[in-house]
Amino acid sequence: MLHQLATHFIKDTQASLGPFTPELILCITIMAMLLVRACRLGQYVPGFLMAMVGCGTALFFPAPWLYLSGQQAIVRQELFTGMLVFDGLTVFVRAFLLVFALLFAVLTRLTRMPERDDAVDFYCLVLGATLGMCLMASANHLLMVFMAVEMASVPSYALAGQLKSRRRSSEAALKYSIYGAGAAGIMLYGISLLCGVLNSAHLPTMVLQLADKLPAMSPEQKTVLALGALMLMVGLAFKLSAVPFHFWCPDVFEGATAEVDAFLSVASKAAALALLVRVAVGFGHMPAQVGTGDPATASPAAATSSVTPGDARHATVLVAETGDASEAAHGDHAAHGNGIVAGAGSQAADGWTAGYGSGPLAPVRRFISVLVGVIGVVTCTFGNLAAYGQTNIKRLMGYSTIAHAGYMMLAVPAAVATVDSHPAVAQGAVSALLLYGVTYLLMNLAAFAIIAFLRNSLGSEEIADYSGLVRRAPLLVLMFVAILFSLVGLPPLAGFVGKFAIFASLADAWQTAKNPLMLVLLVLGGLNTVLSLFYYLRVAKVMTIDAEKDDAAGAGSADVPWLGAAFVAALVVPILTLIVYADSIAKWTNEATKSLF
Repeated sequence: MLHQLATHFIKDTQASLGPFTPELILCITIMAMLLVRACRLGQYVPGFLMAMVGCGTALFFPAPWLYLSGQQAIVRQELFTGMLVFDGLTVFVRAFLLVFALLFAVLTRLTRMPERDDAVDFYCLVLGATLGMCLMASANHLLMVFMAVEMASVPSYALAGQLKSRRRSSEAALKYSIYGAGAAGIMLYGISLLCGVLNSAHLPTMVLQLADKLPAMSPEQKTVLALGALMLMVGLAFKLSAVPFHFWCPDVFEGATAEVDAFLSVASKAAALALLVRVAVGFGHMPAQVGTGDPATASPAAATSSVTPGDARHATVLVAETGDASEAAHGDHAAHGNGIVAGAGSQAADGWTAGYGSGPLAPVRRFISVLVGVIGVVTCTFGNLAAYGQTNIKRLMGYSTIAHAGYMMLAVPAAVATVDSHPAVAQGAVSALLLYGVTYLLMNLAAFAIIAFLRNSLGSEEIADYSGLVRRAPLLVLMFVAILFSLVGLPPLAGFVGKFAIFASLADAWQTAKNPLMLVLLVLGGLNTVLSLFYYLRVAKVMTIDAEKDDAAGAGSADVPWLGAAFVAALVVPILTLIVYADSIAKWTNEATKSLF
């Protein structure tokens, strides 16, 4: 038996190395950077060059565009005995993070933020955090969830304190690490509660155990499950800077450099949202049925669980799943959801309990939808209201980041609530979230790039010192105003495309599933969009209408290198024109979400 397990493990590892190639390339690049640093060869081998080569190789070697364009089928595959999973979401988010890492490296080179002596250390931390975020997007086991979150967080603490000579930067790193340590401890305790009740840490196996045990659970066991889920949500909410675990965000954004703020606001949020989708949607529906449940074809994680392979209700996909099988799951909902749990009872079809499907997992879907929906609405409301009184542009953008995290979270309740009854609507909600992520990358990276360039020329990050800036740098101000309007979500800018997709997914969930929660989230999300208009307009007013102050920092000078202006323009052009080719990106996001349902 031991020989068979060893043989299976070796075969599984060999089969897992191919889909894991980008992460391996990042690991090799990090090791090379550490070797260069240890041998003091940084002046001969620039850290920027190593980062660009490593990220570029990790991005182009697996050719994600072939998968996302449909030229090559995305075959769902569990890696390393079920610890990770390779599917469309993994392909998309991994490509997203690597593209952003390349753009981020270019930005830091243009702003000359890391000094030459610190460049290798800086880019090593960036790639280390990116590696952890890639693992967050593909985590399929709660222990891997915890490890990935920590791998992404610890380098971020050091990046926040990159300006060692500034007290505020050191304070930001200390606050970030303390909050992170507390959130990690709470999340780990919640994971232990969930694993203790469900006898597994493998996500698909936990869902099967939950569907089997939940109807017969005592109130005490259900309380432990709910407490474990809330504690797990603490860790995810910390990474998302969601209320009430947002306290670190504005302080860290003010203390860290604008470049690091861009990294935290885009890459960290994208990985956390992918992990939230992975966990929330994963617990909301039974794994798709393929194969016969033969133990010989199951992964070791399934073989060691207490699920009986012969039970038709517990047939699971713990091995490769083809795109055709995923399409079949969409087309035959009875086999995918209700047929698996036939006779298990259904939810009431009226009031606030309606719209969550049927079967033993319906209460789970309702719990997750309400929890994430309430946190999302409160997060975007608080972020928008708190941004009004800010005088520092980085603090304002920090609260803006909080608000946008809340907007993106609103797609998750729509996906979870409809994953059993209307899987096509659920797929559309996750696809809308990914589309919003693309627009968010363009907007936030461009905004923080302008803030960084203005910091270098003006020597200030106070909004008041931007007064009359249009007379000194009209083109830069014009681009900044376009970015701010896009962050509001005004048409026809890219931000409108992203928000419209999120709100459309909520409307679809409300119309198809008759779920009143979706209507409430839709109305509150729209009201928050109106709220956000005023503080973004205030920044635009200061730059364009207010008179220039004689004592303003950098008065009379707002020089931005032409390469920096070209970089910002390269990001602003897609913001202005994305509405024209949004359908093409939507096809990629739809392809990325097929294998989730």
